[in-house]
Parts: sequence; C-alpha cells; structure tokens
Amino acid sequence: MTIATSYLTTPIGLLELRGSDAGLEAVRFLDDSAGLNETRTSAVPNCLQEAQRQLRAYFDRELRDFSLTYAVGQGTSFQRRVWELLPTVGFGRTASYLDLARQLDNVGAVRAVGAANGQNPLAIVWPCHRIIGASGQLTGYAGGLPRKKWLLEFERPAFQQSLF
Repeated sequence: MTIATSYLTTPIGLLELRGSDAGLEAVRFLDDSAGLNETRTSAVPNCLQEAQRQLRAYFDRELRDFSLTYAVGQGTSFQRRVWELLPTVGFGRTASYLDLARQLDNVGAVRAVGAANGQNPLAIVWPCHRIIGASGQLTGYAGGLPRKKWLLEFERPAFQQSLF
C-alpha cells in the first residue's frame, strides 16, 4: 500500500499529513519546509483530502470533532488505550494526565500516560493538546508549548476566563 503525504498551512504552522487508502496515519507539525522535499505520490488518497477539509473547518471554527478513517500502525496496546481517550476530552475542555490514568484504572501510570500522549501520531485530530498537568500547568507537547497554548486558547469558549 502506497503512503501519500500532503501538507496544510495552518495559523500555527505547517502540518504534514500521511496516509493511504486504508486511512490517516499521521498528522505532525513541521518547523521548517524541509519535509516539502519528500517524494509524494501523484494521487492523494481520499483520507488525506478529508483530513485537510476537516482540519480547515476546525481552524475556521466550523468543526469541533473529527470523523476520519485511521490507519495508525504504531503504538503499544497501552499507548492505543491512551490515544482512544484523547477524543473524549471535548473541544474547549482539558483533562490532566492523572484524569486519564484514572480512566485507565491505573493512577500509578501518570508518567506512562504522559509518555503515550507525547507519542500521539495524530496531532490536533487526537487532541493531546487538551491534556495538562494536574495543577493546571502546561506540560510537554510535541508541537511545542506555544502551539499547545495557542490551541487551548483557540478552543476556549468565549465565556471562560483564560486558562493561563
């Protein structure tokens, strides 16, 4: 199965999307345009076209929940369990790593939850940016803390006070 790559310019930087006819495999931030030199297939699978459409709608404030076909081939069973919880944290909301560990019935797994969160292959789509420290502080984000803060502020409902 051929993997295709497409790119999407967003208000917080360039996103690289990878997928095949089986579904979306990865969404990641690029800090420079070096990735644009990669070979791309001529045919862009439907999953990438749909991912681009939904991401544009998200940034236009027209979409809050993603509905895509996924074909993520990586991750341990624990990581996959953590990733499955990420979309349950609603738009404009946050949860802590401890909250996720509790949902997994393993409060001792807070660091493992954090590590799994950091390996999330689908930035924004599986909203790991909504996961914060138990005391409300921003902690690691593969896309960088400025992007995490931007995304949280972007999603913050107008009636809420700033999180930061």
